[in-house]
Amino acid sequence: MAQWCQLQMLDSKYLEQVDQLYDDSFPMDIRQYLSRWIESIDWDTVAVQDSLATIRFHDLLAQLDDQHSRFALESNFLQQHNFRKIKRNLQDRFQEDPVTMAMIISRNLKEEQKILVCAKEAEQEGEGAVSAMVVEKQKLDNKVKELKDKVQFMDQMLKNLEDLQDEYDFKMNTLKNQNELNGMSAKELEKEKFNTTRMCIELKQKRHEVVSFLSELLNLTQSLIQDLINEELPEWKQRQQIACIGGPPNACVDQLQNWFTAVAESLQQVRQHLNKMLELEQKFTYENDPISQKKSHLENRALDLLKNLLSSSLVVERQPCMPTHPQRPLVLKTGVQFTVKLRFLVKLHEFNYQLKVKAVFDKDVTEKKGFRKFNILGTNTKVMNMEESNGSLAAEFRHLQLKEQKLAGNRTNEGPLIVTEELHSLSFESELHLNQSGSPGLHIKVEAMALPLVVISNVCQLPSGWASILWYNMLTTEPRNLKFFLSPPSAKWSQLSEVLSWQFSSVTKRGLNQEQLNMLADKLLGAKAQRNPDGTIPWTKFCKQSANEKSFPFWLWIEGILDLIKRHLLSLWNDGCIMGFISKEREKALLSNKCPGTFLLRFSESSKEGAITFTWIEHDVHDKPVYHSVEPYTKKELSAVSLPDIIRTYKVMAVENIPENPLRFLYPDVPKDKAFGKYYPKPSETPEPMDTDVQEVHGYMKTELISVSEVHPSRLQDNMMPMSPDDYKVLERIMDLQDFVPQMSSEFQGEN
Repeated sequence: MAQWCQLQMLDSKYLEQVDQLYDDSFPMDIRQYLSRWIESIDWDTVAVQDSLATIRFHDLLAQLDDQHSRFALESNFLQQHNFRKIKRNLQDRFQEDPVTMAMIISRNLKEEQKILVCAKEAEQEGEGAVSAMVVEKQKLDNKVKELKDKVQFMDQMLKNLEDLQDEYDFKMNTLKNQNELNGMSAKELEKEKFNTTRMCIELKQKRHEVVSFLSELLNLTQSLIQDLINEELPEWKQRQQIACIGGPPNACVDQLQNWFTAVAESLQQVRQHLNKMLELEQKFTYENDPISQKKSHLENRALDLLKNLLSSSLVVERQPCMPTHPQRPLVLKTGVQFTVKLRFLVKLHEFNYQLKVKAVFDKDVTEKKGFRKFNILGTNTKVMNMEESNGSLAAEFRHLQLKEQKLAGNRTNEGPLIVTEELHSLSFESELHLNQSGSPGLHIKVEAMALPLVVISNVCQLPSGWASILWYNMLTTEPRNLKFFLSPPSAKWSQLSEVLSWQFSSVTKRGLNQEQLNMLADKLLGAKAQRNPDGTIPWTKFCKQSANEKSFPFWLWIEGILDLIKRHLLSLWNDGCIMGFISKEREKALLSNKCPGTFLLRFSESSKEGAITFTWIEHDVHDKPVYHSVEPYTKKELSAVSLPDIIRTYKVMAVENIPENPLRFLYPDVPKDKAFGKYYPKPSETPEPMDTDVQEVHGYMKTELISVSEVHPSRLQDNMMPMSPDDYKVLERIMDLQDFVPQMSSEFQGEN
């Protein structure tokens, strides 16, 4: 069954998670109507090839045109309009950067798969294994349901009170009207007075009950609002922080909206109840009337609760992000447009188009010498509406950008922080005016603040800026601590290891396993630390100081490797072919008892830009292990020849010696061609030997780039391996085309 069809069969809680994956950058309408075509494409491959991404982008536009034609045949004007708008938006966003679109689709498909797996696991575990979090959410759902039930019961109580008061009023008027009493005996008159008196007592009792019940209703409402504002909302914001730095995607904003809206609706009904009680008081009152005594208190309390709820309802649903770097939010470059999306969690139709939101930059920043100042350009005000955001009350800013103020003395060398450690704020302000018949007008100021931002002026600052975002959101939940890096706290290895793994899992299919994390722990904490999860790493050691006496910090080394994987090694990494992070000592320990020719792939520790090498084992005449490592391959070499091709054609040779491919098994014992065969060029792509006639026509002889390590013959004599027929063919070819074969020589036993 197609993936999209499987998703549509899930429970609503999983569908909410799916909904979070799609927004205006890539609407769910496309996923719905083009699901078969989307799932037929290998978007992981598309996302790493610019030319292929361009082709697929234009294929997508063609698919949209085809679907638009179908809507025209069906006379579906609304969807015709929607798809025209979607196509224009896609062209605006991705025409110049189709790779970003491919990355978004690839990421969404992977997240959909994760949701399906979670749903399947939950189904298998059964009802008995419901998580504590789900239990807590169920409790909150029950409290919301209880509140709604009490509001409905309050409606009925007021109706009964009104009926009783009308009946009492009628009887009192009857008693006062002497004409109506003609013909009544004294006994009947006394009985009528007794009934009226009893009705008055009952009426007073009902009033006490109504006021008391309304007070209890407000107590429950207050408790719910405290749960939402003090617990649920901060938890959601913390999950959003985690999602921003590569963690699990943030969900449940729709559930949060449902709760906020339900409480707001109940409070609006309570205010109507109070108006009704005032009407009843005007018709009939008495000494110590509970309505007269409590009305002001109840009104003020209901109004305060509503203000408290509404003033906390504006949230940043999607944090500021440059479309060119969707996986690096909160780092903004001057002069580059960024997007940010707001949502008002109280979804009431009377608020539609009533909230005008304004974006303000560095509103509360205390001016200090050396800190940069910026102007915010573009459309910085938006009106929140339900039509553009799948029914939620939202506003998306799509064309904001920052420009640094070039003022005299604005930035000096005396600034306390470097550019990538300066934190800035982006806040959003609005005012809500709500009038209700019989009640005082409601005027509330609402505000939301994005997580702290780093503003860079050159893209080369992006890695360091992202490191600051990682460190901040890993260690604090305070959204206004812009002085964080004046004295940044240290991080525990247990915290940092998880965040480092997220950096890989957020852009690939694999995070870091324990073996890989152990190696990184040794680099940061030292081997003597024995990978203590409570060991602390200072900020300077993570991002500023040189690591292991190298000329670059630890984080920039990781960043270079991430970029290398994304550009050249994504499939190999996803398939688990690359061990990657492993120390030289551990490398030797793993290979020591393996067959000759067993090799593994690891990342170079000496390359800032990211490089990969392979190490294999042989045995000398005394059966002692000998380890060989080749000079690391960087982006430059891998742009010319893929790593599987390098492994396929790699040779070692010496003067007057026969070349051989020493690589036989990928660790632990997978035959090389089985591990990498699917990455080799197809037969049609392999260069064919050219006959003499063809050579004469073109004037050139075909060549192939292969990696060759040249060593002294004495280094090979003790551990040469027998040659295969293919080796002889390659040797013959090398000798014939010696002047045409580029050689990448390395010290045979030189370790990186």
